[in-house]
Amino acid sequence: MTKRIGFIGLGIMGMPMAKNLLAAGYALTVFDIDKSRMEGLSKVRKASTSREVAAASDIIITMLPNSNHVKEAVLGKDGVIEGVQAGAILIDMSSIAPLASKEIAEALKKKNVEMLDAPVSGGEPKAVQGTLAIMVGGPDEVFEKVKPLLEVMGSSVTLVGEIGSGNMTKLANQIIVALNIAALSEAMVLATKAGVDPEKVFQAIRGGLAGSAVLDAKMPMILDGNFKPGFRIELHIKDLTNALDTAHALGVPIPLSGIVMEEMQALRADGKSSDDHGGLIQFYEALAKQKVRRTSKN
Repeated sequence: MTKRIGFIGLGIMGMPMAKNLLAAGYALTVFDIDKSRMEGLSKVRKASTSREVAAASDIIITMLPNSNHVKEAVLGKDGVIEGVQAGAILIDMSSIAPLASKEIAEALKKKNVEMLDAPVSGGEPKAVQGTLAIMVGGPDEVFEKVKPLLEVMGSSVTLVGEIGSGNMTKLANQIIVALNIAALSEAMVLATKAGVDPEKVFQAIRGGLAGSAVLDAKMPMILDGNFKPGFRIELHIKDLTNALDTAHALGVPIPLSGIVMEEMQALRADGKSSDDHGGLIQFYEALAKQKVRRTSKN
């Protein structure tokens, strides 16, 4: 299989993903609107536009913040669609609205270009480790062609359905993650306010039914008061916005998601939009006037 890969978007997630592809021996042509990010990669071809990336690549990966950014990079002026070759494959690994994925795929189909939507879960740590969960939507035969490439970046790579299904699965994932963080925040603030050591509560419950990957990943950060972003609150707001919009279009009530969305919006209004989404606990801490930290730091 070809090893000419294009990579557009070198942010918190995109950079380590691109580095893992380089380490696996793939030749990369990269582009980011922030030119300084490209300087963080050696042994790559640095493009000046998304169009240039597409012209030099058989497979193009996009890893961008939201639907409008992907549309601009793919369908806009100097976008992928202007330089892409017939027979190429676009893998959009961004988390965007499912309908946007379908719209982009339809436009590319006219150029004889296939597309997969393949959003990821796991945050920066798993992007660095190459152990992301990757949820893929698109044709089975296209998925099989690029599966080895995706397995360089993820330890779990699953085809879930037609184009748009990957992003629908990611929305489900983001609802569960958001509600998990809200639940652990509420519970830990309560326990700490009652005088119980939150670190001991964490150790006591993590092996039981309340245990989760979210609890294991976020609780140590909370105990240290470390809200350096692996996944920013503002990006989770974006995902919940897409979830709510999609749910409303389908006539599906998702009331708990709406509540957590407003909690995150409150933190954004308080200047915390760039905090890690585990920082949602700060909303509950402010209500109860009780921080959840290791005993030595309380």
